[in-house]
Amino acid sequence: MTTITAQPRWSVPGPRPLPILGRPAMVLRFARDSIGVSRSLFQTYGSVVSLTAGGGTNFYSPLPNCPGTVLTYGPEYVRQVTSQHEIYYKYPLSGRLYSKRNDSTRTEPLKHFAAGLFGVNSLTHRQHRQLLMPAFHKQRINSYGDDIVVITRSLLEQLPIGKPTDIADVMRLLSLRIATKTLFGCDIGEEGGKTAKTLQQAFTLEGSVGVSLLPFDLPGLPYHHLLNLMAQLDNEMRVLIQRKRASGTNDGDVLSMLIQARDAESGVSLTEDELLGHVGAIFAAGHETSANALTWTLFLLSQHPEVTADLLDELQSVLHGEAPTVEQLQQLPLLERVLKESMRVLTPVPWNGRVTSQPTELGSYTLPSGTEVLVNIYQTHHMPEVYPEPERFHPKRWEGFEPTMFEYNPFSAGSRICIGAGFAMLEIKIVLAMLLQKYRLQYLSQQPVERSGFIVMTPKHGMPMILHNQDRQFAEGVGGVRGNVREMVHLPA
Repeated sequence: MTTITAQPRWSVPGPRPLPILGRPAMVLRFARDSIGVSRSLFQTYGSVVSLTAGGGTNFYSPLPNCPGTVLTYGPEYVRQVTSQHEIYYKYPLSGRLYSKRNDSTRTEPLKHFAAGLFGVNSLTHRQHRQLLMPAFHKQRINSYGDDIVVITRSLLEQLPIGKPTDIADVMRLLSLRIATKTLFGCDIGEEGGKTAKTLQQAFTLEGSVGVSLLPFDLPGLPYHHLLNLMAQLDNEMRVLIQRKRASGTNDGDVLSMLIQARDAESGVSLTEDELLGHVGAIFAAGHETSANALTWTLFLLSQHPEVTADLLDELQSVLHGEAPTVEQLQQLPLLERVLKESMRVLTPVPWNGRVTSQPTELGSYTLPSGTEVLVNIYQTHHMPEVYPEPERFHPKRWEGFEPTMFEYNPFSAGSRICIGAGFAMLEIKIVLAMLLQKYRLQYLSQQPVERSGFIVMTPKHGMPMILHNQDRQFAEGVGGVRGNVREMVHLPA
């Protein structure tokens, strides 16, 4: 006789569903502005809150019968969720689309699309992370420094002086080129660049409202186009993997290393599907996160002329106009503090999503199995008891200040901390050091600066700026910022 264990009753408080529109309306509101909606809910209900009273919502989890969505923030809850790996599971970046992976032969790529380390748990996660570690060892990461310098110099030389430029687009292109070179061993325009562009198109489409609302494989619909892109991507990636496997050489890129990776004890290597999943996830997580971290940092510097002046003084005194070496980056403490503060104030990845594998306690509440738990990293970074004047962009706060990994976690925390964190910091520091020595960026208040996105927070209308040869006129373009970014950081009038 099989014993069926009853799920605990949903007890987490939250707002009543809207009349008529009900729970889907709340999910849509959350999708449009997760930071604004969650802030309001936390103020009303506390640091553990249900998206709607009684549960019944499903935003991220691909599992059937999701009992509801819980939002939380704060060091103690970050610790609970990121430390209990057998309770709080991860799932692929494709989210709810992952549940459609067995629908047809056309949906089979969803089994590995955007999966990687996000799509494995328990022992499998530990094994895969071990196989990936050599590609992200400190010495290996540092070896990518020369490629980052060459690509950054190439792009900076092509930027128009004195004309409006969307810096968000520029940073996206730059990080795309860097990701392509380090991942596949080739720059955009070279062999493999086409695969990177296909990857980018697929990830952009995967996160669109059209795919979320109409996930039907019918010609003309975005979801149909997404499946076409994933099929194309699979074909291109399999050819690339087979070619690299046949050569038997390690070209120094991440894909080559992953192909040759073997478990020390069992000799097991990654299958072709697993390789596809890891490459896609590394590309998506690294490319978009770095681009947005750079964009938000440049925006904050454009509105804080004193900080920018001090940072340029540091860069020029150490680098004298040249690109930094890995060793010289250790001699730039203000650059480190500026980056830490930027990623605290305008967190590029504001959420950490998990799903409970069994009933568990979170604070004073019991969560049923299958509950999706979304930890708000941004809100944790804005707690006044940890960060006095949390909406103030104040890099000096990092002088002698060492928060725990649960208080400050732009790259998550615990054993599932982002495996590419070291590479991302190297890339962002090199790009900023080179760009700021060469150009002054003047903000243009053409569009409101509105936050957008869930997995990665991006400026909804881009980030228009004018580039000048570095003349230290940092007061130009300060002020006049409109949009809900003003809720997140104190800015000049």
